[in-house]
Amino acid sequence: MSVRRNEEAVSRFVERFAAQLTEAGMQRMASRVFVQLLASDGGAMTSAELGEALRISPAAVSGAVSYLTQVNMVSREREPGSRRDRYVLHNELWYETFTRRDQALTLFEKTLREGAASLGTDSPAGARVAETAAFFEFLQHELHGLMDRWRDHRATLDLP
Repeated sequence: MSVRRNEEAVSRFVERFAAQLTEAGMQRMASRVFVQLLASDGGAMTSAELGEALRISPAAVSGAVSYLTQVNMVSREREPGSRRDRYVLHNELWYETFTRRDQALTLFEKTLREGAASLGTDSPAGARVAETAAFFEFLQHELHGLMDRWRDHRATLDLP
């Protein structure tokens, strides 16, 4: 038994969540394309389908997909039996996003520790940079535990 979607409500959701992602720093068109893919049952759409659903030009879709591919939020796949590409959300998207963020935190922490040493940890600037490095170290530790708890929790949910 399939449930009929209320396309108007779906469109409002797409625009509302995309606006929130844009407010958080993601490019506007990339936000809209990402949420449209998220809201699609298959998690994949062609450029033409995205353009039609969002009422945007092929150029706007192309720019958004280019950004989303660059930040590893979607991938481009060839549609079977066709020359058309389709854009696919990565499995465990949020986990992958946070894992990449963890890699950035590792790099930031290393650079900040080096900066603190070059500034001298007894100077005000060195102490401030050392504290920032300690914050990133703390954040990484908490993030690892949080992701482990999420995997355990997800296993208890009735999700596909």
